[in-house]
Amino acid sequence: MTMQAPRQPIRRRIVRDPEIMGGEPVLEGTRVPVSAIVLTYRLEPSFERLGEAYPMLDRAALEDALAFYRANTPEIDRYIAEYEVDGG
Repeated sequence: MTMQAPRQPIRRRIVRDPEIMGGEPVLEGTRVPVSAIVLTYRLEPSFERLGEAYPMLDRAALEDALAFYRANTPEIDRYIAEYEVDGG
């Protein structure tokens, strides 16, 4: 009998689509914007809390979103500032 290696979760990519959230970066296959994950993480910097807030996303997807934020901070911060002005 051959033992199979455990399956690794497929890492989600961050995408921009003008038809989804007006082109704001989201996790592929969702309408969850990177900015929402960042705001949740700022309130309570815990992957446990992120998992509770976004149970449809695995840890790898959440890590991808935060890594995208670190690489694109000015862009995501602009979206966050827009939410604050609009009463988000």
